[in-house]
Amino acid sequence: MPIVLPQISSRTWEHPADRAALDTLRAIPGFDEVVRKTAGFISERGVRQLFLANAVQVGPIQRPRLHALLVDVCGTLDWPTMTELYVTQSSKVNAFAIGFERPFIVITSGALELLDGDEERRFLLAHELGHIMSDHMVYRTVAHVILTIGTLALLPVGLALLPFQLALLEWHRKSELSTDRAGLLAVQDGAVAQRAFMKLAGGLEYGDTASVEDFMRQAAAYEAGGDGWDRIFRILNTAFREHPFNTVRAGELERWRTGGQYDAILAGTYARRGEAGASLSDDYADATSYYSARARRAADDVNVAMRRAADAFREAFRGPDAPPSASAADPIPPV
Repeated sequence: MPIVLPQISSRTWEHPADRAALDTLRAIPGFDEVVRKTAGFISERGVRQLFLANAVQVGPIQRPRLHALLVDVCGTLDWPTMTELYVTQSSKVNAFAIGFERPFIVITSGALELLDGDEERRFLLAHELGHIMSDHMVYRTVAHVILTIGTLALLPVGLALLPFQLALLEWHRKSELSTDRAGLLAVQDGAVAQRAFMKLAGGLEYGDTASVEDFMRQAAAYEAGGDGWDRIFRILNTAFREHPFNTVRAGELERWRTGGQYDAILAGTYARRGEAGASLSDDYADATSYYSARARRAADDVNVAMRRAADAFREAFRGPDAPPSASAADPIPPV
């Protein structure tokens, strides 16, 4: 049985880049106005009625095994409110928490089919409960609306809000990294989380064999391998995504699991609800250290890629008697 974590605060698992990104969003002029206007489109009662009408509400009699998993997750994370849970018929693999006053969790039948083990489902349920405990719901619900129907349909400024959309997506991705940690704290087994990410990336085995160890090596290769162009494509491929890639999530979570903080939490060293948390300046400092190495590497990648592009352009259009162009390895001033 997992170790119960009495009165655990969501700050225990929140990624510093999650908190700093959300605080940065709140500081954007007009952000609160966008949230207010977008929230006006949503009726939590209406959304709940949709799932009451065309989904299965989980309880002690209806899907009792799944209900027991949620009870266990709430107990492990010491969450006193039993969150409503619905299963909706869809081949799409998805789960989400939604709502403001009494948020609830929705899981698709496709997700239950893919994550067919109790521990993998426990990981998924705890991930969604982590969003509720971290008080992500207002901003995630607003994000769902904005990213589903688009800012063009909401406000007349249209494309002027693209930077806001990108910033919202950046926070949304970081919030996923936070609650992946909540999921791990509920199952307390790194292999379960890794297997869940492997299935989310590649599906079921269908009679074949899949290796979690090879998947984790693939995750490490994705983050560390390739040249400057590959890393630029990673940035571009990620910019408009709501979720980080599953290899990235697996790698991030494994670094956290093996970094010492996870073991300390299970030993009882963690923030309790009601205790004073870290200051905003501490959050920014932690987030800066997280981003700085990646930002420097990204800048270097862009620099190298632009020099290679310039060389290729000059090579294609230089005259037959022109000297060879400099290579990207030559000392060329930064672009």
